[in-house]
Amino acid sequence: MGLYAALRLSKKISARRAEVVVIDPQPHMTYQPFLPEAAAGNISPRHSVVPLRRELKRCRIVSGEVTRIEHARKTVTIQPIDGPATEMRYDHIIVAPGSVSRTLPIPGLRERGIGFKTIGEAIYLRNHILDRLDIAAVTPDPEVRRASLTFVFVGGGYAGIEALAEMEDVVRDALRYYSELGQEEVRFVLVEATNRILPEVGPDMGAYTARQLDARGIDLRLETRLESCVDGVIRLSDGDEFRAETLVWTAGVKPSPMLDTTDLPRGPRGHVTCLPTLQVVDGDQVLDGAWSAGDCAQVPDLTKPGAYCSPSAQHAVRQAAVLADNIRQVILGGAPKEYRHKYAGSVASLGLYKGVAQVYGIKLKGLPAWFMHRTYHMSRIPSFNRKVRVVADWTLAFLLKREVISLGQLHAPREEFVHLAAPAGEANAEAPLAGVR
Repeated sequence: MGLYAALRLSKKISARRAEVVVIDPQPHMTYQPFLPEAAAGNISPRHSVVPLRRELKRCRIVSGEVTRIEHARKTVTIQPIDGPATEMRYDHIIVAPGSVSRTLPIPGLRERGIGFKTIGEAIYLRNHILDRLDIAAVTPDPEVRRASLTFVFVGGGYAGIEALAEMEDVVRDALRYYSELGQEEVRFVLVEATNRILPEVGPDMGAYTARQLDARGIDLRLETRLESCVDGVIRLSDGDEFRAETLVWTAGVKPSPMLDTTDLPRGPRGHVTCLPTLQVVDGDQVLDGAWSAGDCAQVPDLTKPGAYCSPSAQHAVRQAAVLADNIRQVILGGAPKEYRHKYAGSVASLGLYKGVAQVYGIKLKGLPAWFMHRTYHMSRIPSFNRKVRVVADWTLAFLLKREVISLGQLHAPREEFVHLAAPAGEANAEAPLAGVR
């Protein structure tokens, strides 16, 4: 959300009148709807992120982490990648750190769970699942084989369903290269605490999704909770117990913990409280120069009195545009306008050539919904450069077979070198390399 707002604001207001500063510990913005596509190998991981310095050419980029916001003094404390912390004063601040995974105190979850909120987690999940196939193909132990081929996803919302469906596709394609493994040995389990999945697309399309997943052999456990996963032993509230080497946690999100270090007012669930104008409000008092939007903000939904805007890309992108325009208006002496958007509906991918959608009351499924999903998100990812790269990836994936290779060494790139390097002070038995003294 922050990138969209900064990009629009930097184009709408002259650099002589205002400087736009973007503070982020990461050099890129992750377009999260493309995480399942990146994990599945449909697009390159690099193309699901947008480099800040390349796109925000009119902004000043500060690579660091915000450790404190004192709006009473209009100062923000920044911890750069290296060096001492610094303070920066501001006239207006957009607080948009987004959200993080909402976890529960379940025994073993911290040690065994894999999140699905960042590009790093998406690529790790892909490598981890493909590594399990290699382990299952060579192990003589049937228990290890069974646990390696059991994949558990917790959470039946967008992230969970799309990640589950895409990774099931990946495993199904990969098994063509494993003569030792059979499709009937693979077990995907979805654990959802409520009695429905994909509530965003309505009960009919949610039920259709459940039938499609069931037809693919996916074990759906509705009205079921994960109670423990210590040492890879999955214990569910329905009494079932089994081993699994893969546990993916996608059971909701919560506002970024960065907000805990601010003096901004927050709602009962930790979101920054805002007016429909996206100005931060404390009771009846509007905080001058403080703005927020996106997953971390509690913004009233004017199309549904008493409700708040859902934490979706659909709202975040539109809020960013209104927020940038409002700041410009205030700087120029005008009045901000209210954000109003009637939720258009939702689209979700269920794997390659499969999808489900409900948009403006129109229900789609199968190939048309999948095509709408791709078209919509391709149109929303920032920059023409990224759009072209994503379309090129999709075209190559259509013409060529899916890549199902694990690059697990990415997660510990120095392990082999450290193992081979002699500790300091020990004599090297081998002859010195040429050029090394």
